[in-house]
Amino acid sequence: MSQDPRELVVLVTRGTDHELSSVAFTIACGGITAGLKVTAFLTSAAVDLVRRNAADMAHVPPLDPLRQLMTDFMARGGTIIACPPCVKARGYTQADFIDGVEVAGASVIHEKFRNGAASLSF
Repeated sequence: MSQDPRELVVLVTRGTDHELSSVAFTIACGGITAGLKVTAFLTSAAVDLVRRNAADMAHVPPLDPLRQLMTDFMARGGTIIACPPCVKARGYTQADFIDGVEVAGASVIHEKFRNGAASLSF
């Protein structure tokens, strides 16, 4: 009998100008490798990460380039959710974002916590 994988929510608050964004997605990818179901919840400046072409030049050696980390994360089943008030405050719409990004409120994340998800914040 197989069990559903444990969940991890990675809360990301930094934009392309901060190394913690790359660290967050490195850790998120590692969570998937470890067998976790991982969701990245982007708030504040982190919603800038998923604007089309925004992360293309961000790279913090020795980590992989940020865009590559995000692409790998999503290709391996990771979910990226952007905070609606943070999106609205910046004047963004769904069309501004890379494919696969969901704009959804904290209630989605709270449900994951109620079901036992672990969390990390960057």
